[in-house]
Amino acid sequence: MSKGKKIILVIVGILVAITAVIVGVGAKVYWDVSHSVKATYESVEREQASSLRTKAVSLEKEDPFSVLLLGIDTGDLGRTDQGRSDTMMVAAVNPTDQKTTIVSIARDTYVPIVGHGTDDKINHAYAFGGAAMSMDTVEGYLNTPIDHYVAINMAGLKELVDAVGGIEVGNETQFTQDGYTFEHGKITLDGEQALAYSRMRKEDPKGDYGRQERQRSIVIGVVDKILTLDGITKYQEVLNAMEENMKTDLTFDQLKKIALNYRDAFTKVTTDQMQGEGFMQDGISYQRVSDSERQRVEDELAEQLDVK
Repeated sequence: MSKGKKIILVIVGILVAITAVIVGVGAKVYWDVSHSVKATYESVEREQASSLRTKAVSLEKEDPFSVLLLGIDTGDLGRTDQGRSDTMMVAAVNPTDQKTTIVSIARDTYVPIVGHGTDDKINHAYAFGGAAMSMDTVEGYLNTPIDHYVAINMAGLKELVDAVGGIEVGNETQFTQDGYTFEHGKITLDGEQALAYSRMRKEDPKGDYGRQERQRSIVIGVVDKILTLDGITKYQEVLNAMEENMKTDLTFDQLKKIALNYRDAFTKVTTDQMQGEGFMQDGISYQRVSDSERQRVEDELAEQLDVK
């Protein structure tokens, strides 16, 4: 499976990976999966209904749709500490064109926070108002309809990594973090090591962009193991970890439709990183995206979602 196809499984969520692989294996397994997916379901109350859609998206009719992936930096999605979205990606899925476009947004991007009345780092939207405010803020900033979300607890990935028996990643930069030394090249990580691996930022020549890449590689590594026989034999451990560390407004029926009806849209996947330039304000570091760069990304997503 190519890197692009792995990434789209991350965007649609590990939920889809599990559903696509396990559905049909057996009645008990099917029930367990549906039960766990229902446990991850959490609807959102948006500040305002999207004015960018003239009609609701129909997965039954295979309309193009978007998903906002949020990698949350707190230890538990149910804690009082709301956390912030250290990883943010928008996926635009178009089954007609058989193409999916994925855009990463730097966590320090300086934007208006919709519903909060301030300009701040885009990852603070989740801290202020959860997934709903994150969706509203990204939609307002990119002038792009955000239809669904999947929130993955980055710290909780430790449990998922351990549940699948560890993962393998390709490390581009040798570094030490939290008492672990990560050598250059292909390395194997357990849960604690994966958490430390995802935290490093200061030693990375790419800065926060590099940390985002490592976080994505961890989730991709988990997906790889889930899609193997070894991962499936431990499916109950995986499901338990998933219940505790993921939230989404996609229902089990919707995830089944995506897994079964949108597979052609995953045959061609393009990835993009919205680029900004660092600046300091009141002693705080931010990323500023130029109007031309933001317009480029807006046009790219609008084309994929068939919106003007």
